[in-house]
Amino acid sequence: MLPFWIALQFLSSLPVRLPGMPAPREMGRSLLCYPLVGVLFGLLLWGASHLLQSVPAPLHAALLLALWVLLSGALHLDGLADSADAWLGGFGDRERTLQIMKDPRSGPIAVVTLVLVLLLKFCALWVLVEQEAGMALLLAPVVGRAAMLGLFLATPYVRRGGLGQALAEHLPRRAARWVLLISVLVCLLLGGMRAVLPMLVAFAVFIGLRRLMCKRLGGTTGDTAGAMLEILELTVLLGLAV
Repeated sequence: MLPFWIALQFLSSLPVRLPGMPAPREMGRSLLCYPLVGVLFGLLLWGASHLLQSVPAPLHAALLLALWVLLSGALHLDGLADSADAWLGGFGDRERTLQIMKDPRSGPIAVVTLVLVLLLKFCALWVLVEQEAGMALLLAPVVGRAAMLGLFLATPYVRRGGLGQALAEHLPRRAARWVLLISVLVCLLLGGMRAVLPMLVAFAVFIGLRRLMCKRLGGTTGDTAGAMLEILELTVLLGLAV
């Protein structure tokens, strides 16, 4: 259970506190539990949506989005903002891009990106609330966090000495492939035929974003992994809502 608690502490704002720093091996194994954290998020959002059934759809969607952001502590939104700033301000240069990502300040492009992503998520949730498509609240968090596992499995981590390096180096790769396969099958089982196209689009977006990361940086960082999670969650929501 320790890898799950490590993943939950890292990916959420829930009151999970582990005594001391886990061993690198356990850190790597925690990546296997990322889709499970997505399942937990989805169940909490689904439960909240059920409690909000009598609330008008726009407010219902806004409250769900607020809960979604609170559950993650805006961790991945921060990665999205840093990546947006770095991609524009880096002018195609690897070192400059990595340097901008480490800057805690957010520029205009980061703010615009966050506003657009949150606005699109809100609109997609509004549509799904009106359609009573609560299953989307399970699929999007699972796909996003499974994508992080897939990214660390298939992509070099470029920041030496960071937390992500321990995750990447100690990830059990054979087990990771099985977890990814099971995650896909569970999503298809839960979402049925309606989930097939959004998941195919999400896979295409994953491939495209990974290619961009490798071309610009030679691999991934924690910020770009967080950005990918946010973009894939949005892709699934939009695919289900359209």
